[in-house]
Amino acid sequence: MKIDKKKIIAGLKETVETVVFVVVMVIIIRFFIGEIRWIPSASMHPTLIEGDRIFVERFSRFYKSPERGDIMVFYPPTEDIKTDFLSIFERLTGFFCKDIAYIKRVIGVPGDKLEIKEHVNGTFEVYINDEPLSEPYILSEEDYIPCSDGMFCGPMTIPDGQYFMMGDNRGNSQDSRFWGFLPKERFIGRAVFLFWPPQRMNIFKRPEYTN
Repeated sequence: MKIDKKKIIAGLKETVETVVFVVVMVIIIRFFIGEIRWIPSASMHPTLIEGDRIFVERFSRFYKSPERGDIMVFYPPTEDIKTDFLSIFERLTGFFCKDIAYIKRVIGVPGDKLEIKEHVNGTFEVYINDEPLSEPYILSEEDYIPCSDGMFCGPMTIPDGQYFMMGDNRGNSQDSRFWGFLPKERFIGRAVFLFWPPQRMNIFKRPEYTN
């Protein structure tokens, strides 16, 4: 049987063009619009639990800064973000990407005076600009990791371009209390809704703080 080289070449060309188109579209969607993430840990209980699937939007970062109460996905300061071509490609497409990302809530924004206080009754509170922060989303006011030397519990003023991140499960969250402020450029995107499992479907609204 005679092999039609022209048809083979045409088929290969079409396949390559399709693959390139798909990769480019994936990059555009992930970089400019958003991406899907799953929750691997208990640090955001009860808001998010292990196995939840969420949509993370990325377009708002082009015109606004994160606000207090936003649930953000980010690269922690302890994570070394490689800048070689392969690493950037993996990050843009999500293919085989091994970068470690966290999801926490923005608690302190640039310019805030922040302090974590322990009361005599065993409860803990976050104070922003000397006023207690109302946090109905946290798992428990009593379930905190006590502050110790080396932890970032304040009082402290958050520098420009830096943020203080905390998990809603304050007794089980590796957050800014342990590694300090988060630079703005480390943010990946903002969690906007939970779509799986269906019975937990939810749109994340920013809390209305009184202070």
